Amino acid sequence: MKKIKKKLKSAVFNRYFKDYLSPKLCVEYSESDFKDHEIDIIKKSLPYTLTGALRLVNLIRAVDYIEQNNLKGAIVECGVWKGGSVMAALTELIRLGNQEREIYLYDTYEGMNAPSANDWSHRAGSAVEAFQNKDDSWERIKCYSGLEEVTQNIETTGYNMDKIHFIKGEVEKTIPNTVPNAISILRLDTDWYESTKHELQHLFPRLVSGGILIIDDYGHWEGCKKAVDEYIEENNLNLFLVRVDYTCRISIKA
Repeated sequence: MKKIKKKLKSAVFNRYFKDYLSPKLCVEYSESDFKDHEIDIIKKSLPYTLTGALRLVNLIRAVDYIEQNNLKGAIVECGVWKGGSVMAALTELIRLGNQEREIYLYDTYEGMNAPSANDWSHRAGSAVEAFQNKDDSWERIKCYSGLEEVTQNIETTGYNMDKIHFIKGEVEKTIPNTVPNAISILRLDTDWYESTKHELQHLFPRLVSGGILIIDDYGHWEGCKKAVDEYIEENNLNLFLVRVDYTCRISIKA
């Protein structure tokens, strides 16, 4: 019976979560408002990210927004994987003629840390169960990419590496020890409840007025959604979370 249940679980995972990670779903370049340079950046970034075309163009335009409005502050990403999202942002900064903006990249650079009971998905099931079983689903969820690999990937953009800060370790231990004074774009992609809540508590107050908040896993992982909803309610924030796709949300800080 256990073997049957395991096979059923694997089949459900492959049907929903594996497709979510598939690059084949990330090549929708035919959006009518995609500009040529955006399509070019998306194509170059896709091998290094799981986010897909819609989320990448959303990030590219967020970079346009902070540059056009002269917003001060670093671009911060929590959860980097192979670096594809920040590579898209850096490529756009270069196109706009700015290689002086500070970039902070927080990650274990050793794969996903242990989830909690809050971390489950309608598509992927329990992250704790996958972690404990160390099955095929966890192999896909853990998203391992070492610091050396990520650094090499980011170097290919040609961005000023002196402005890029790699902060290695669990965010609960590295934040707020090493943080920028001001943030213009805050992109959260660590999936789990505990890490997302910690990031919001320490980094959102540093997001400048008019700055952009991007939550990558709001619609996919229930723990992430819970952390965001709790933080908004606990701090009486007037944040309208705009749907980018089924999982990603974006908002502008008042």
